[in-house]
Amino acid sequence: MKRNHTDPSGGFADFVRATGTQLHRAALLLTGDHHLAEDLTQATYAKVFASWRRVNATDNPLAYARTTLLNTFLSHRRLRRNSEQPFDLTVGPELEAPGLDHATRLDVLAALAVLPALDRTVVVLRYWEDRSVADTAIDLGMTEAAVRTRARRALQRLRPLLDHTDLSERTLS
Repeated sequence: MKRNHTDPSGGFADFVRATGTQLHRAALLLTGDHHLAEDLTQATYAKVFASWRRVNATDNPLAYARTTLLNTFLSHRRLRRNSEQPFDLTVGPELEAPGLDHATRLDVLAALAVLPALDRTVVVLRYWEDRSVADTAIDLGMTEAAVRTRARRALQRLRPLLDHTDLSERTLS
C-alpha cells in the first residue's frame, strides 16, 4: 500500500477504504449480526488507528487489523456485557457467495451461530476466508494442531445442521 506523506494519519483513510469491505464481511460472519459487525469493525479500526504509525510500518497492516478484529470479537464474547444475543438473518449482499441461494445462506449463518465463538472464528477463517491452517493459527495465537482439531470438531457439529442442504456435501467434506 502506498503511503501518503501529506496525510496526517499516514494513509489510514486509504487503508480503511481498501480493507473496509473485507473486515466488515469477516465481522459479519463472526457475529451473525449486521449492527454488531459494524460496531466490531469500527472498534477494530479505532484500535488500529491508535497504533497506526507502528502498524503502517509493518509489512502487512491488514494482518494486524484482522488479528485485532478477531481479538476484539473474542474479547466481546468473553465479556458478555449484554445477555441478549441477537442474530440478524437478513444480512446484506456482502455475504453473497456464487451458487448459494438465499435460503442456503441463511442455513449456513444459523448453523454458524450455534458454534462457540472460537470455533466459529476458526471455521470462518479457514473455510470462508480461505486462510491456511498456519495463518489461522498465527491470527488466533494457537498451535496448528489446535486449529485443525477445532476445525474438525466444528465441522462435525455443522454437518448435521446442514445435512438437508447440498452445501454440506460440497463444502464441508
